[in-house]
Formats: sequence, structure tokens, C-alpha cells
Amino acid sequence: MKVLAAIVQIINAINRVVGNVFSWLSLAIVLVCFTVVVQRYALATTHLWMQDLYVWLNGAMFTAVAGFALLRNDHVRVDIFYRPAGPERKALIDLIGVVFFLMPFAWIVYAYGWNFVTRSWRLYEGSANVGGMPGLFILKSFILVFAFVIAIQGISMALRSILVLTRNDHLLPADYRYETQQENH
Repeated sequence: MKVLAAIVQIINAINRVVGNVFSWLSLAIVLVCFTVVVQRYALATTHLWMQDLYVWLNGAMFTAVAGFALLRNDHVRVDIFYRPAGPERKALIDLIGVVFFLMPFAWIVYAYGWNFVTRSWRLYEGSANVGGMPGLFILKSFILVFAFVIAIQGISMALRSILVLTRNDHLLPADYRYETQQENH
């Protein structure tokens, strides 16, 4: 069980680092978008590659931080049953959700995304806009990054659930344990 707890901590650390690094792209997005607006409305000029850049940065950021959002429990959840539940019920709900929904979804994204991404790499696909950015194939690769980060976070969630259901959640740091109803208030 200590191995499971270590795997949970390693996966969570990976998604925490990826999330913290890629969340800084939001600042770059704001700066590039601001620059595009100033160029367009104050200087009456524009660079299409800059418009591509802030859209692409946005896509890269949101796909890369998906596992981090899952770690932080920031995804939208229908929690009519989940929020008032105790740790064991939450663990069971998470385990079922990961096995029957999250992992199949990650696999489908990976399976369908693989051909899409490899084709883009073969063509060294660039922007469809004349004067746009080259390297669209790099951005499309984030489809696979997305599938990976949510899949490994799903594995972490499943392992955490197993630790809770076997009453071994004491092996996890406190911030990786389920909140109790009293902590929610």
C-alpha cells in the first residue's frame, strides 16, 4: 500500500509541476492579446502570427493544465451526491468515475488524436492563415498531452480511492485526502 501512496504522490507532483508551469501561459496570453489590440486599434496594423500565438497559447495552456485541474478538483462536477458524502463514498464514486468514464475518455482522445497529430507532424502543418505561425503540429501534440495528464491523474485518483476503501489513506499527505463534511463548511 505504501507503493500505491508513493505513486499517487509522484503523479500528483508531476501534474502540479506541469499545471504550475503552464498556468503562466495565461500571463503571456494576456500580454500578446493586449499587444494585438493595441496594434490593431492604436497603430492600425496587425500581425496574423500574433493572433495565432495567443489562440495557440490558450489551447496549449488549457490542455496541459487539465490534469492539474483534476488534481485540484476544479472540474465541473454534479455533486448532489458527492459533496455531502463521506470519504469512503467519495472514493467509491471517484473509482467508478475513473474506471468507467475518465479512462475510456482519455483512451478515446488518445486513440483518435494519435492519427490527427502524426498527420500534422508529417506535414509540418502550419497556420491556415496567410502570414500565420508555423508549427501547428506542436500545438496539436497537446491533444496527446491532454490525454496523458488526465489519464495519469485518473490513475492517481483510482489509487487514492483504493487506499481510502482499504482504510490506508493515512499513508497519504493530508492535502491528498478527501475532505470530510465538517471541512467543507
